[in-house]
Amino acid sequence: MTAESLKYEVVISWSRDDDAFIAEVPELPGCAADGATPREALDNVEVVAHEWVEIARELGRAIPEPKGRLLFA
Repeated sequence: MTAESLKYEVVISWSRDDDAFIAEVPELPGCAADGATPREALDNVEVVAHEWVEIARELGRAIPEPKGRLLFA
């Protein structure tokens, strides 16, 4: 998986507590990253998502298939 192949939905929001943008991948539990800008948060979460998938593979855990858009928000 490369940054270009990230097919999971990413939700980006502003966190006043963290004073940063937070990017989350809801389909990958615990997969989130922050950044000073939305683009930086997205770039960072792409790296984290790649690592999430690699670690899941190493541990023999299931990797969810990307579902695309969430049905709720």
